[in-house]
Amino acid sequence: MQHSIKILSLSVLSAMLMACGNPIKSQHHLAAEVAMPVPLAMPSHVGDSARKMIAPASYIAMPAPEAQVSPYNTEKYQKNEVNAVFSVADQAVSTFSIDVDTGSYSNTRRYLNDGRLPPVDAIRAEEMMNYFDYHYPQPNSIHPFSVSTETVDSPWKERAKLITIAIQAKDLNTKQLPPANLVFLVDVSGSMNADDKLPLVKQTLRVLTEQLRAQDKVTIITYANGEKLVLEPTSGAQKDKILSVINALQAGGATAGEQAIQLAYKQAEKVFMKNGINRILLATDGDFNVGITDFNTLKGMVAEKRKSGISLTTLGYGTGNYNEQLMEQLADAGDGHYSYIDNKNEAKKVVQRQLSSTLATVAQDVKIQVEFNPATVKEYRLVGYENRMLKQEDFNNDKVDAGDIGAGHNVTALYEIIPVGQQGWLNDSRYQAATKTTAAQKSEYAYVNLRYKLPNQENSILLSQAVQAGSKPLAQANNDTRFAIAVAAYAQQLKGGQYNGAMGWDQIIQLAQQSAKPDAYQLREEFVDLAKIAKSLSAKKD
Repeated sequence: MQHSIKILSLSVLSAMLMACGNPIKSQHHLAAEVAMPVPLAMPSHVGDSARKMIAPASYIAMPAPEAQVSPYNTEKYQKNEVNAVFSVADQAVSTFSIDVDTGSYSNTRRYLNDGRLPPVDAIRAEEMMNYFDYHYPQPNSIHPFSVSTETVDSPWKERAKLITIAIQAKDLNTKQLPPANLVFLVDVSGSMNADDKLPLVKQTLRVLTEQLRAQDKVTIITYANGEKLVLEPTSGAQKDKILSVINALQAGGATAGEQAIQLAYKQAEKVFMKNGINRILLATDGDFNVGITDFNTLKGMVAEKRKSGISLTTLGYGTGNYNEQLMEQLADAGDGHYSYIDNKNEAKKVVQRQLSSTLATVAQDVKIQVEFNPATVKEYRLVGYENRMLKQEDFNNDKVDAGDIGAGHNVTALYEIIPVGQQGWLNDSRYQAATKTTAAQKSEYAYVNLRYKLPNQENSILLSQAVQAGSKPLAQANNDTRFAIAVAAYAQQLKGGQYNGAMGWDQIIQLAQQSAKPDAYQLREEFVDLAKIAKSLSAKKD
């Protein structure tokens, strides 16, 4: 059935469309369009506010025939300045929280595949590097992860060195995972009515449901104009029941996320599993527009809720109105991690191939502190981790929150250093005092300290090791180190290439191709293709 609306004024309707993020068309085209009946199910590109103004009370959302991108891009990204260069004489210690998020990589892939360069603030080098699997040494001690380093000649600056810090968490197969209490919190508001949003969310949840075991419990909550418990806690053995609820999800209404998050925590607390996995998986485009929408208020609420032992993972979807800042920061505050799902293969990667690392935490509040040796290192800079930096005194303070590592996770960090006696980025100080050092003091570039807590413990454990002075040519480094450097260079180039020196797109692509094996899921091969797209788009921009 269709209803027509009486057009009182072209200017009124024009203003309504403008408020919804739609361009004002010519009077001729607008008159032609408004003379036509308006269907009960409004198109996906019409905003929630317009739906309420022009749709009858019996409005029911229908799936959009195809994903549509608003001509007005309202996506939100946190602004992060690139890490500064530090003189070891002035500041010898660098401290940061580890990060296992990967959303920046897949979100950037979405832009490139759409034929657009991503916004500079969408680029986070650490999430690019940590997107990939590396074959770092497996843990062989009492610690739940291994820490290894490798130092190579930098391809970015003459006589500089790159120190790779590689962390490899112990792996668990699905059978080894403790029982899981999972709450699927699904945004079904009108803004999710596009092919790359709710339909992709449903595909993601179907993949995850197929991995569930009888001892696992699933609760499903939806939210739009209001929040609704659509599936009481249900055993993973009842897959048909869970899938029927997922398959029936439809989009329509405004987005009231804050109350829904509160309900999700309440439901998770009801079936809390001691010594188990207790996690909320929030699937949304992050476009909260009803209720508490203030970024800091939402982040503070989630940070407070994590004390209950329930973590929050965010799964981001969609284009045009995507709020990446909210998604990434909510996951950080909720002791979870953030992924951006741009296609079905990414959904499988996140919730099927990496299920154990997605759900099972092996170490919490993991912090890295690197002390550089002034006898051998003159300057340094950390690649990425801009929004993960900590104060020096935070390292020993177990009350300060930091990132968690899931089973099987890799974490990679890169420092570029200038050895003593070489020209760096900074001007030499006229009055810097020369220090007398022994041969023993000159044997190390740095000392890496790492603090972590075992799950649900309050006191941290310290793990330390030295980085020996000396380096090898980049060509002699292992494939994982060389590929990580190629990815870091890719991120730096997308941000303007400030620190890439003479290394341009051709050299980045060549290094990635040379270090692309092993590549079980063709992710490194795909990276090479994306770098080629970025090169082409950068050339057009120039």
